Amino acid sequence: MGVEQAPTKKGRDAAEGLRKSTAKEEKKIEAQKGSDLAKGPERFEERSKSSDGKSAGAKQ
Repeated sequence: MGVEQAPTKKGRDAAEGLRKSTAKEEKKIEAQKGSDLAKGPERFEERSKSSDGKSAGAKQ
């Protein structure tokens, strides 16, 4: 759920905190890795392969 779509102020605050925390962690990982993390479909494929070594297409 997006920050704007949360039905309560508490939910919006929690979503915003999670978004900021995730962005901070992503920057830290990118700095350690020395390159940007994949985004969008490339990220989905990268995460899918890392779990079991197979691509998302091969699993279906």
